[in-house]
Amino acid sequence: MFTMTEQTWNATQYALNGRFVADLAGGVIDLLDPRPGEQILDLGCGDGALTKKIAASGAKVKGVDSSESMVAAARAAGMDAKGMDADALDFDHEFDAVFSNAALHWMRNQDTVLAGVHRALKPGGRFVAEMGGHGNIAAIQVALRAVFSKHGIDAIEAEQNYFPTPAAYESRLRHHGFDVHYIELMPRPTPLPQGGMRGWLETFRRGLFERLRDAEREEAIQETVQLLKPVLCDDLGKWTADYVRLRFLAVSLS
Repeated sequence: MFTMTEQTWNATQYALNGRFVADLAGGVIDLLDPRPGEQILDLGCGDGALTKKIAASGAKVKGVDSSESMVAAARAAGMDAKGMDADALDFDHEFDAVFSNAALHWMRNQDTVLAGVHRALKPGGRFVAEMGGHGNIAAIQVALRAVFSKHGIDAIEAEQNYFPTPAAYESRLRHHGFDVHYIELMPRPTPLPQGGMRGWLETFRRGLFERLRDAEREEAIQETVQLLKPVLCDDLGKWTADYVRLRFLAVSLS
């Protein structure tokens, strides 16, 4: 019977290979426009890098994440963070804003998540987020599907990432009681750090590769890197991931 893959996170590995995610989030924080004294929920806070930036505004920020490793890193950075699944939010009209960056597309039960976000917000509260959008990592997904098909695994179905169009996500937000003030799909070719595509795969597709035996895993990583090299690596050996982001600002109607 087919089972979906649970992505696993390692905060140290993420700091090495995924710090660009927080570094490129200035625009969505500007859209949030946090204010002193506001109560803000950081949904999928990761290691707290952006939680800390938001808190620097004077807002009171609580972070939640399903990864124990990430929550521990956020707490070590001095943030108020707790382990919680996004589809089990238990807040009741407590927050002026909910913020999320590069996390929503990992959440499988979108309708449950959005219902929980709406319930967590005060009337008129803001939901500001950026996530993978339609076409995100398209080349990477094609390469992974080709490699993992040899092992009887549909890589895209296994990961269950959700990369919607603006129209599809706006409809979903409106269904859950939000007025969408802004939503935009943005291509963002993203230079990768020193670890290159191997580092990206070992960080962001960790759970997928863990489904293979050690010998198979190394071979699958190497094959995926080689498939992607002609399209995502330049003559100097610099890798660029084919990111497309969906950014939005929605307001709770009740």
